[in-house]
Amino acid sequence: MAIERIFKDEASEEKGERARMASFVGAMAIADLVKSTLGPKGMDKILQSTGRGHSVTVTNDGATILKSLHIDNPAAKVLVDISKVQDDEVGDGTTSVVVLAGELLREAEKLVAAKIHPMTIIAGYRMAAECARNTLLQRVVDNKENSEKFKTDLMKIAMTTLSSKILSQDKEHFGQLAVDAVLRLKGSTNLEAIQIIKKPGGSLTDSFLDEGFILDKKIGIGQPKRIENANILVANTAMDTDKVKIYGARVRVDSMTKVADIEAAEKNKMREKVQKIIGHGINCFVNRQLIYNFPEELFADAGVLAIEHADFDGIERLALVTGGEIASTFDNPESVKLGHCKLIEEIMIGEDKLIKFSGVELGQACTIVLRGASHHVLDEAERSLHDALCVLSQTVNDSRVLLGGGWPEMVMAKEVDELARKTPGKKSHAIEAFSRALVSIPTTIADNAGLDSAELIAQLRAEHQKEGSNAGIDVITGSVGDMAELGIAEAFKVKQAVLLSATEASEMILRVDEIITCAPRRREDRM
Repeated sequence: MAIERIFKDEASEEKGERARMASFVGAMAIADLVKSTLGPKGMDKILQSTGRGHSVTVTNDGATILKSLHIDNPAAKVLVDISKVQDDEVGDGTTSVVVLAGELLREAEKLVAAKIHPMTIIAGYRMAAECARNTLLQRVVDNKENSEKFKTDLMKIAMTTLSSKILSQDKEHFGQLAVDAVLRLKGSTNLEAIQIIKKPGGSLTDSFLDEGFILDKKIGIGQPKRIENANILVANTAMDTDKVKIYGARVRVDSMTKVADIEAAEKNKMREKVQKIIGHGINCFVNRQLIYNFPEELFADAGVLAIEHADFDGIERLALVTGGEIASTFDNPESVKLGHCKLIEEIMIGEDKLIKFSGVELGQACTIVLRGASHHVLDEAERSLHDALCVLSQTVNDSRVLLGGGWPEMVMAKEVDELARKTPGKKSHAIEAFSRALVSIPTTIADNAGLDSAELIAQLRAEHQKEGSNAGIDVITGSVGDMAELGIAEAFKVKQAVLLSATEASEMILRVDEIITCAPRRREDRM
């Protein structure tokens, strides 16, 4: 007797080989998609949305590319996810993590075809990943004690991170910006305090770091343009009630004078509120919401600088920087914490006027102003700088540093190979495969630079047989170079995250033996 179908109409399932095939293919396709963006000579992708406005993004940041794709393949989604997590967690290495996971699956596919059980492969990968991590731990350099050396380490890491991005031409300039900005945070990883303002015009080299805080707003009419020793009240309150605003209210009056009375009452209410606010002894009032003309006049008469509609990021940061708190009621001034700064003035950047707060309480915040040819360039510059800032802020906390340029992968591959030789049983095949997957990262870097990767990797492998070798790929001369001399460094935290995330993601995809696609629930006809 034939078994009835379990699933409803339109649901489909793939089993065994076919399911595994679908996962492998999907994941490898995603890896190949971002592969060409890896390394200093990686190329960019243009992402065009089909929505309104057909917005265009030009980027080579792995996470940004994958985030913008709409993918149907479930295994590919896992890879998109790890690159997102990598972006949130450490900021850089988003492409490497996808490429490594893709290569691990490509190797696994060959092993599965050779009738090795996925669980055996996973066990081998686990051992290999552990071995690779320990190898890196033995080879890290930590200069936390020596602040001069640590600063050069940070500088090298910043320049290495930026060299694969659009900012690679001015990496010294931007590396310096990023290092200065991160060192001001004094060890916090909260990048909220670093504000990035993008202003089209000029060239990328005109970008600069400003000590204080810059607010992208204009100063109101008839108000002081410059205030010294400012006391700032940062607020989130409605200052637009000089009209009747009782929703759905109908007011019937029998003469025009009554209307005037209502208006006068509203005005008095507003005037009292403004008096309360000025009663805090402030000379600068920053509000998140609108400030209408009447209260603005009152502030101007009192000689208080009122800034309206400072968006939420703006007031959050301002409160953070000036040491104040965001207030919304003004009845007891003694409980409100005011912010302070030495000078508030109006500055011009390009065509726009902005308000600059300098000499702020917390020296932790700063503003990086990016200039560039067009919005696309600026967006990409901001993404690149954000990557560098993330990596640096993580490195300040975990100050272990490795060399870059394919050096860590070769070191790990060599040790993992040793392990494969010592391990009996089928696992050794998986461990060997892991080492081949690791080598794929320097291979891809070389391929993207148009070099002969087979030749270079063979030379690298030979170099690494010597004890304590610092050999890596020098993309600029197209040969094997000494990474320590070239000053190419990477953060240990980034490498570790790449290694562990890629291994875990490929394990997860390897475990799949069935894919079930469900039909969407239909709305029942409610007749």
